[in-house]
Amino acid sequence: MTLLKCATHVVADVPAAIERYETWMDYRLVEEGAVPEDLAAAWQAPASVGKAYAVLQPASGEEVFLRFVEGDPVADYLPIRSYGWAAIELCVSNVEAVNAKMLESPFEVIGPPKELDGFATVKPMQVRGADLETVYLTEILQPGPDTGLPQPRSLVDRPFIMVLACPDLRKSAQWVKDVLGLPVIDPVAIRYSMITLSFGLAEDAKTELVTAKGGGQVFLELDQYPEGAGKRPCHPGALPPGVAITTMLHPDFTRLEGHWASPPAVREGPLYGGRRTGVLLTPEGALLEIIEGGAL
Repeated sequence: MTLLKCATHVVADVPAAIERYETWMDYRLVEEGAVPEDLAAAWQAPASVGKAYAVLQPASGEEVFLRFVEGDPVADYLPIRSYGWAAIELCVSNVEAVNAKMLESPFEVIGPPKELDGFATVKPMQVRGADLETVYLTEILQPGPDTGLPQPRSLVDRPFIMVLACPDLRKSAQWVKDVLGLPVIDPVAIRYSMITLSFGLAEDAKTELVTAKGGGQVFLELDQYPEGAGKRPCHPGALPPGVAITTMLHPDFTRLEGHWASPPAVREGPLYGGRRTGVLLTPEGALLEIIEGGAL
């Protein structure tokens, strides 16, 4: 069972984002509304009060969601250039078939399917949407308990890994171990095309990363960003542009006492399910929403 529950992206036009993901990713709308004051406060984003939001679920029926929240574009924001949540990674059953579909879609293919340096278990591609969202679409070549990777049940299935861009990889990895209590692999250096292209690095440049597992599945990736990365630009009081929030399950709220940026409160809806939910801040200041539940 994955601990990952939701990836939240800020978009300029929520209905347009819904249509894009329903049409081309086969997601379906399960909830929509306006952000209430208490939730915006928990996100430390008072400017989000009353903004439209939508929650979408993959065709497989897996209860791991995408959420879009309305926000004003930030002129200085560039994807894969700043610290915080960098990308959404969806698992797919056939990446070549997905690529053919994406080539007909409004998504821009920024990385065609290819094997990933150092990881024979997956074959990813990358696209970018109208709201500058970076989406990895990854075929799982070796699903199962040995790899900690899921078996997709639809052509485009659920979010399965969230990517965190770090100024200090080892500090952030230690935070994941100490605060969340999750096992983290030792750093691995790979040729990482998205970072190489975004920062104009040499083709043979390598990026260090780690992954973290919970509930038997890998669901977090932490990347060491190179020189030239910086703090994400943001409108005052608003959610950060791009991927703004990662939401996960955690069974031990006692462990998290003393770390809350926003204390737990009971929240309703398909995502929260009437469970206590609080918010942590990663060492980069990224929003990590925690729903009580699951098993480490």
